[in-house]
Amino acid sequence: MTQAAPTVLSAAETALALPYPALARQIEAVLRDPAVVVPARIVQPLPGGGSLFVMPATDARVAITKLITFTPGNASRGLPSIQGDIVMFDVVTGSRMAILDGPTVTARRTAAVSLLAAQKLARRTDGPLLIVGAGVQGRSHLEAFHAGLSLQEVWVASRNPASADALVQHARTLGLRARRVDDADAAMADCPMVVSTTPAQQVALRAMPGPDAFVAAVGAFTPAMVEWDAEICRRLAAEGTLVVDTRDADHEAGDLLQAGIDVTALPTLADVVGNTAAWTRQADRLASGPVFFKSCGWGGWDLAAARCMADPSA
Repeated sequence: MTQAAPTVLSAAETALALPYPALARQIEAVLRDPAVVVPARIVQPLPGGGSLFVMPATDARVAITKLITFTPGNASRGLPSIQGDIVMFDVVTGSRMAILDGPTVTARRTAAVSLLAAQKLARRTDGPLLIVGAGVQGRSHLEAFHAGLSLQEVWVASRNPASADALVQHARTLGLRARRVDDADAAMADCPMVVSTTPAQQVALRAMPGPDAFVAAVGAFTPAMVEWDAEICRRLAAEGTLVVDTRDADHEAGDLLQAGIDVTALPTLADVVGNTAAWTRQADRLASGPVFFKSCGWGGWDLAAARCMADPSA
């Protein structure tokens, strides 16, 4: 018997299969599903300065393997920093069901995780949203927050003014009020939502978010990477609420680890979704200080993308 060839989705087709609100719902469903199994990802350093990521995950119906490279130096080469694919399998037959574009899934599922966290934790969602870093993740977070929140206004800061201006123009095409800001630290106090999506090769943010702010810190996803100043992270731990995406952040959350914070003691997004004891101990602090959500990535998010494609009505 000849097996059918897997569906191979282009970047554009992958994006169409992963609308942000539906993807955020699937991410929450993955966090609630006891059948989900996500082994620790393999990160293999490459001789050229990049890394090879191998990230498997499975539930009762589908299994995926994400195989991507991350090459920070590609920006200077005019190449994408993330390249690769997600392969989706039927767990009963073992047959390949689909091959999704890896960079597109990475961009969209990362932003959808931040969207879910904002839906659960942000006190004000109309904006202004401050986006620091105007690359792929900056754009995907803009689109996700526009699609899934009551966002009305966005401010964009970037080391590259042309990139910031391009993202501002994109925001305006979505019907949002938007402008470029040249000093992210100075803008911080006026923005109840902040997303940091910098390359995380050095500290980019040294100001304290406002007391009612929600922050999604996305750029740093290894212990050596950093976006936020260590003293600000320590103040956030003392005055606000810290939440990490998964327990993998215990050894990957560079901003917090470099600040000397005990990441293992922090609640996860699964704790928030499930209202576990680890979260209820923290929840009473929500009204008294900023919320800092640290996102590092997890194969379960890619599994959620596969589920979203397999069951678009969910």
